Amino acid sequence: MATKADAHKKSMGDRIKAFFRGVWSELKKVHWPDRKQLIVYTGVVVVFVLVMSLAIAALDAIFNELVKLVIG
Repeated sequence: MATKADAHKKSMGDRIKAFFRGVWSELKKVHWPDRKQLIVYTGVVVVFVLVMSLAIAALDAIFNELVKLVIG
């Protein structure tokens, strides 16, 4: 059974290799979207960003006018 001391004795190269083996193992488990799903997801993100940009711009304009009224 490996202890913490044994794990610490491994070389940096061995630990890096083990890390990337673990990363590769996890990437194999990922469900990657097909082209159609990717296009739909991208569209959803673009529309969301546009809607939020418009909302922030509207709030900015409203608060700008409110500040102008308060200041004089």
